[in-house]
Amino acid sequence: MQLRPAASRPSIAASVPSETRIYAVGDIHGRADLLGETIARIDDDLRRRPIARAAEVYLGDYIDRGPDSKAVIDILAARMVRNKAVCLRGNHEDLMERFLHDPDILRSWLKLGGMQTLASYGVHSRTNSPSADDLYRQFRHALPRTHEVFLKCLRPWISCGDYLFVHAGIRPMVPLDRQNVVDLLWIRDDFLESDIDHGKLIVHGHTPVPHPDVRHNRINIDTGAWHTGTLTCLMLEGTSIQFL
Repeated sequence: MQLRPAASRPSIAASVPSETRIYAVGDIHGRADLLGETIARIDDDLRRRPIARAAEVYLGDYIDRGPDSKAVIDILAARMVRNKAVCLRGNHEDLMERFLHDPDILRSWLKLGGMQTLASYGVHSRTNSPSADDLYRQFRHALPRTHEVFLKCLRPWISCGDYLFVHAGIRPMVPLDRQNVVDLLWIRDDFLESDIDHGKLIVHGHTPVPHPDVRHNRINIDTGAWHTGTLTCLMLEGTSIQFL
């Protein structure tokens, strides 16, 4: 394994605390195979280069579109317990959890790849026109209790040193304690097009890019894993920005 330095990145003064290393992983979208490979690289890096404090941060959108959403949550739920990994809430997990309380959310969820997630739990439509109530009952029966707990443990954001980790981004010029959770999960243009200093360097996903996008005020690590086969892991240590 080789650590790849961030190519052609602007000068960034952000840092994490001493003796701390952060591994941040972008949107997974049902690619349990890529997640397993990424975790193996993290574990190998830690064996070769031990450090006092290592943290894993997963940026949300674990489910939908790809084939193995259930397996992804199995892996992350175990990682959360064994490694104290921090898992953030993505807009796709939000839709999944909302469906568990309101079957009428189904149509919105299916537009974003929800049927692939349902299928990974063994839930299938018995007709060409899926009934929300039928799929809801099947999903309720199939969903492990550990997965419900996992959903409840997802965080909206986390901060460490000069970095803020969030799924989609933040509303520019709005203090963190006044951010709307909808923005944290769904925002795009207002955040992506902003050139201002947010007070923290924002690490996010949500909007797929061909390769990690490192800017002076944000780093986007959603590289469209479900269809590109590239799941990005950002590694932060001191003032270093690298990719596993």
